[in-house]
Amino acid sequence: MSNQDTPVAPEEWGEPRTKTVTWHDPITTAKAGAEMSGLDYLRAVAAGELPPAPISQLLGGFSGMTAEKGEVTMACTPDESVYNPIGLVHGGVVCTLLDSVIGCAVHTTLPAGSGYSSIELKVNYVRPIHAHTGEIRARGWVTKPGRRVAFGEGEVTDGAGKVLATASGSCLIFEG
Repeated sequence: MSNQDTPVAPEEWGEPRTKTVTWHDPITTAKAGAEMSGLDYLRAVAAGELPPAPISQLLGGFSGMTAEKGEVTMACTPDESVYNPIGLVHGGVVCTLLDSVIGCAVHTTLPAGSGYSSIELKVNYVRPIHAHTGEIRARGWVTKPGRRVAFGEGEVTDGAGKVLATASGSCLIFEG
């Protein structure tokens, strides 16, 4: 720290802010989903017939989900509770959103009783995201389905359709 840089005194931090997170039992939901194809399961979540994953609630709620075979979309509106130390939405939030849409796109291709886990994810951040960016929308799609490994891509855009980030990834497919 240089002589000209002075830390902000605690009395200048302002009032603390809070955020309450609620979610439903993920095991109960997973058991219900195990009896459905991946596409039917995600459509049930999108329709509000099954609750969303807890991670979506932690990040402020993924909304506007659509699910078609091999493609999923969802959106979220980041707020300053997910800022990094320099005043931008943390890249991990965007990475989580991209991992979610790519994984869910793969899930739409799976039969009942099958699951997936991310093996690899590469994210390219194209533009910064702030709380005032508003809703961001992610779309993930399968580029190569598989019995053991599936591949997908994704992108995050702002309300004007500008690309904010892109990703490619792979998922391990398993039964049970």
